[in-house]
Amino acid sequence: MSARFLSVALLIGLAAAIANADETPGRVFHIGIVAGTPRSDPAHVAFEDRLRQLGYVEGRNLRIDFIQGEDVDRLAAAVREFARRGVDVIVVGAEAPLKAAIAAYHSTPVVFRAVDFDPLAKGYIASLAHPGGNLTGMMLQQPELVAKRLDLLTQAVPNIARIVLLYDVSGEDQREAAERAASALGIPLEAIELRNPPYDYEQALAETDGARGDALVITSSPFNRPGAAEAALRHRLPSIGIGRGADKASFLMSYGPSLPDMFRISADYVDKILKGARPADLPVQQPTKFELIVNLKTEKALGLTLPQSILGRADEVIE
Repeated sequence: MSARFLSVALLIGLAAAIANADETPGRVFHIGIVAGTPRSDPAHVAFEDRLRQLGYVEGRNLRIDFIQGEDVDRLAAAVREFARRGVDVIVVGAEAPLKAAIAAYHSTPVVFRAVDFDPLAKGYIASLAHPGGNLTGMMLQQPELVAKRLDLLTQAVPNIARIVLLYDVSGEDQREAAERAASALGIPLEAIELRNPPYDYEQALAETDGARGDALVITSSPFNRPGAAEAALRHRLPSIGIGRGADKASFLMSYGPSLPDMFRISADYVDKILKGARPADLPVQQPTKFELIVNLKTEKALGLTLPQSILGRADEVIE
């Protein structure tokens, strides 16, 4: 072959290589998510919207494996499978999958989103500022929040004589905090443990009809589902929720942080880790913005008149 034809062949080959390189996608990042609520939940939607804003497009440079369920053993198994596959980041929202990630694969970065427990008190991290290891994320101080909810409910309905608290195994610390807060307020509290999610709130309240309280408080849980507020309304119980999801449309009041905001921040953390940051150097964050939601429809249905001191503090009023 002449030098001229060789040069032409090289140029054609180089052009083809460049064309193929342009068509070859870059690295596809792989995120594994385990959650107790469906992917359509507004908080999850906010998480994925934020990832898109940061340049991650599923099917182009991002793969998301999303496992949703109420069985903690299944969620823990999903975490172990994600780590075995070599995902870039594991995202969790409950303690069981977090423990599975720690126990099975210590090197895979883990971001926890709005967890209901204190990872420092449980020994999962070294400090909030420098968590160490492969963990970081967003946490809620639920014991303090449940005490605040009790206080708000008694301000809204001053004649409460007895409170019903619905909690599950993930909310033992919240139950203890609620009992302390109720004792300080001088109001008896009946704590009812929910078992075997998805929870049947109607049955739980029906079983207390003989000695039911005058109001309902529900603790935060990764397995909470809509229905508690409606059950409380059917039993004519003033109620306060955690500010999540559709249930805020039926609780008399809801108080808590904005979960979509917290999930957006956790997406920022995933982005930082994918770009090389170490979870050990990313401080564990807590919410700084809390919202009080008041429902005037429920107020009317219960025949109540909420004091202006509560209405004036509301961030949202449902009419």
